Amino acid sequence: MRKLLFLLLSLAPLFCLGADIVGVTGEATYYDDGTKSKVECMRLATEQARIDALARKFGTIVSQDILQSDRISGNKETNDFLALSSTEVKGEWVADDGEPQYEFSHDAHDNLIVKCRVKGKAKEISNEASAFESSVLRNGTDLRHADNLFRDGDDMYLYFRGSVDGFINVFLQDEQGDVYLLLPYPRDTKTRVPVSKDRDYIFFSRELDKAGDKYGAPVEEMVMTAPDKAEYNRMYVIFSPDYFSRPVMNASAGLPVMKSDDFNKWLVKTRRNDPKMGVKVMNLQIAPR
Repeated sequence: MRKLLFLLLSLAPLFCLGADIVGVTGEATYYDDGTKSKVECMRLATEQARIDALARKFGTIVSQDILQSDRISGNKETNDFLALSSTEVKGEWVADDGEPQYEFSHDAHDNLIVKCRVKGKAKEISNEASAFESSVLRNGTDLRHADNLFRDGDDMYLYFRGSVDGFINVFLQDEQGDVYLLLPYPRDTKTRVPVSKDRDYIFFSRELDKAGDKYGAPVEEMVMTAPDKAEYNRMYVIFSPDYFSRPVMNASAGLPVMKSDDFNKWLVKTRRNDPKMGVKVMNLQIAPR
């Protein structure tokens, strides 16, 4: 019995690992003004519901900056004050737990009203995750081309800069719930891409991304397509200073693919085991020309 008790006590820290990732629920209602599509309204309602879930569980941080300037014109002195307030949630959305639930109605002017309920996994924001910057670029390879609104046939590039040496993966989720691996490139034999700290990277550009050729993986360029109707995708940029393996995926016509439920399970497990891992999620819209 004493040996068993000692064993349970020694394993206690292991059972506590990952306790920072918890289940959360939230809801929100989005009121359209008649300018957005139904799909876009659903996306905005979902984002607001996730923020509500994080705020309920972890609370918010309210900050205010006071700016003062003194001006003298002739013999008259004027003091100008400007108060800038901001509210941020203290949590971070890790992954969905099932599909969001929607209810639809209309106001007196026939504008769409979308009520959304979400369940997911989340964690409190900490200083452990490694800082990085990443932006999606449209039809250009410098930061002035950063955009999340694309037209059918536009070229897509990705900017990345990390604060430490590490590794990245990039995934793209479509409206059908399929998640594709974009980086490493399809013909790359590695499961992650090494990056150096404080260095600018432009991925999906044969001209600027020389790392692919260096490591024997031909660079693939990305063209966004939506010939018939607007589509909404979600890009995940995953970065960690420590080695991590990508999920098991199915072979497809060019890109490894998996279902969003399986991807979310992998993401929760991986982030639970790697507190230094950071994830940036970017919503993309592709519209017909």
